Amino acid sequence: MIKKQYLKEIAISATQQKGSASNNQKEVSKIQSWLNLYAVTNPSAGTATGIDGSFGPGTETAVKNFQKAKNLPQTGIVDSSVFGELCQPMIKAFKSPVAGTGLRELVVNTAIQHLSNAPFELTVKGQSNCGPWVRAYMDNNEGTEWFWCMGFVQTIIDQAASQLGKDFRTLMPLTYSCDTVGTTGINKGLLSRVATVRSNPAVVRPGDIFLVQKTPNDWVHTGIVIGVHGDLFDTIEGNTNTDGSSNGNGVYKRVRNFQSSKLDVFSIQPLV
Repeated sequence: MIKKQYLKEIAISATQQKGSASNNQKEVSKIQSWLNLYAVTNPSAGTATGIDGSFGPGTETAVKNFQKAKNLPQTGIVDSSVFGELCQPMIKAFKSPVAGTGLRELVVNTAIQHLSNAPFELTVKGQSNCGPWVRAYMDNNEGTEWFWCMGFVQTIIDQAASQLGKDFRTLMPLTYSCDTVGTTGINKGLLSRVATVRSNPAVVRPGDIFLVQKTPNDWVHTGIVIGVHGDLFDTIEGNTNTDGSSNGNGVYKRVRNFQSSKLDVFSIQPLV
């Protein structure tokens, strides 16, 4: 893969524990982040805690609660083994084999694999768009201004293409910008505009990238088309929510009506 930040999100350099002089603030923050991500999908586990880089009694208790939930010895200490359990969702999303006979199927199945592991952002020190998943998709960038929908899309395509020994950058530049991809699509003749999509939905195939159009040369959100039926796209999108926001909190499977919404579609066919 080209985008390898995830490897840093699934490892710690040394054991971290309450009161240790060798604790590393960045590593502790990473542990606290994964404890909070576990709480998102397991709200009764008691693992939600502050993300401040300090391994105090609250973090120790949250670790013990996680260990209890996972039937591990309740030491309150995070070594590489315990951390591996904490970040299992990301390990599964990025490292589990993805089935598929061609790029389009691989893109769809990779997106589904990520979705099933509940990628979600965190708010840290008042900043949204933070946490291990955001950094993995955004090459270590995070913070309120770092909308991560395109980072998610390119990560999925990169992971799928890499399985076939292909470099997604032959299709588009590495970017976090919907506008850059939209403009690239226009210049390469790969972008089907709203009118074309509405009149001839057959131009859109699973694995293609939709772009929400604000104006003809301004796009505000993106995601992956995983199915087309009737007037609808089935999609998987990052940095959205149940309302379809362009600055939501996680990865969601959604349905979008391309007859009532302004959706351009970037074809991945040249990479296929």
